[in-house]
Amino acid sequence: MGAVTLLVGDLDGMTRYYRDAVMLSVLRAEGNEVSLGRHGTELLVLRHDPSLPPGSPRSAGLFHTAILFEDQAALAAALASVAVRAPGTYVGSGDHDVSEAFYFTDPEGNGVELYADRPRSTWQWTNGQVKMGTSWLDPNRFLTEHLTDSAREIIATAQPEIPTSPAQGLAGAIVGHVHLQVGDTVTARQFYVDALGFEATTEIPGQALFVSAGGYHHHMAMNTWNSAGAPPRVPALGLGTVDIVLPTTEQVAALTARLDGRGVATRHDGAVLRVNDPWNNLIEVRAAA
Repeated sequence: MGAVTLLVGDLDGMTRYYRDAVMLSVLRAEGNEVSLGRHGTELLVLRHDPSLPPGSPRSAGLFHTAILFEDQAALAAALASVAVRAPGTYVGSGDHDVSEAFYFTDPEGNGVELYADRPRSTWQWTNGQVKMGTSWLDPNRFLTEHLTDSAREIIATAQPEIPTSPAQGLAGAIVGHVHLQVGDTVTARQFYVDALGFEATTEIPGQALFVSAGGYHHHMAMNTWNSAGAPPRVPALGLGTVDIVLPTTEQVAALTARLDGRGVATRHDGAVLRVNDPWNNLIEVRAAA
């Protein structure tokens, strides 16, 4: 997964949240856009568009952007930082068998998951389906076990210097998965599995679908928990684009042909393939640099 673009009303406030609380570094700030990431890897693009109205929590769109940390210590640092700088944004936790996760809602209502994977050797697969449950994960115990002294020092400073390299004491992070709100999971499967080519890894019939490529537990998910029956989105703050990176230009071309063959409308400028899902969530597909 590549970076997720969010359309925001308060660019400065949202930048402070993801930089100071979530502990991402500002990689680029130009005009109406700020790019944030970890160790040079872009995770989020905040695009200022104050002309848009707030999105509805019942509409299709973003459920959460899930940031995957390389290790539990880096996750603990981010968790502790949010606890200090934006404690009101915390909404819960979950041990999902394949991962340990903590959940937040950013200042403009976008869901955020911060998580670390358990070793792949512990994931349980049956007939191509991965076991993913949900049990409570004690955040205080997690911090006690994994928060390092160097992370405590960073968090304790009034204006923390967010690490920009592994040498500064915190491991990296990537966008592990993107979870969407959709109107129904049958149509979601037709688009994301049958047309786009992901593999379904687990499903809660009528409620949620999890899909991946290459044997991961999930790179994307779609649920109807808040949005059952939702129509296509209208322009609003919230999700701008979901970026998917394929290894080669040949694979992007093959996907373009696959979608065209299924009658799915696409746009391709020679570098980026753009396609809207059935709820007008914009997906951009490109080849790795």
